Amino acid sequence: MPVVECDPAEARERLEAAGVAVASGNTDHELWRAEHGGATAVAYEGKVVVQGGSPERLVGLLRGGGGRAHVYFDGACRGNPGPAAAGYAIVTGNGIAAEGGETIGRATNNQAEYHALITALEVAADFGFDEVHVRGDSELIVKQVKGAWDTNDPELRELRVRARELLDRFDEWTLEHVPREINERADKLANEALDDA
Repeated sequence: MPVVECDPAEARERLEAAGVAVASGNTDHELWRAEHGGATAVAYEGKVVVQGGSPERLVGLLRGGGGRAHVYFDGACRGNPGPAAAGYAIVTGNGIAAEGGETIGRATNNQAEYHALITALEVAADFGFDEVHVRGDSELIVKQVKGAWDTNDPELRELRVRARELLDRFDEWTLEHVPREINERADKLANEALDDA
C-alpha cells in the first residue's frame, strides 16, 4: 500500500487536471478520495494513501513527473489464442519506477503484446514522463506501431491507433525491437500473472 508524502491540495489539482474525479472523504480524517486505474487514493493531512491491486497509475499522477524513462513491455499467451497477460517495467536513472503484470482474458499473442504496450504507456503517461524509450521483443508490434508494416487485422489496427495516441502524449519517444533477454523483466511479470491466475 503506497504512501505518497505530499500536499493533498496540490495532489488533488494534479488528479483533476488529468481528468480523475475526486470525491469527498468517507470520514472526518479523509480529505478526499479518488479512483483511477483499479486503485483508490485517500488523502489525509500531509499524505495520500493508495490502495488496490494496481496502484502504479495513481501513484504516478500523485507524484507528478517529468524526465526520461525506459519502458519495457511483453505479452504472454498460453495457446494462440488462449489465456493471456501483459507485463511491463518502467525504469529511470533511480531504478524501477513502476512494474506490473495482469491477465487480460483470452487473446492472441499479438493482442497480448499490444495490451502490454498500451498498459505500459498509460502508466508512463500517468507518471508524467516527458520522454520515453520503449522496448519490446515483438518485431511485429514495433514495426506496425512505427508504420513500417501494415496492420491488416481490424482489432490490432485499433490497438495500434491507441498505442500511437499514447506515444504522441510524450514530447519525445523511441520504440525499438530488442532480443528477449533484454526484455526479461517484462516477460517474467507477464508469465507470473498467468501463473497466478
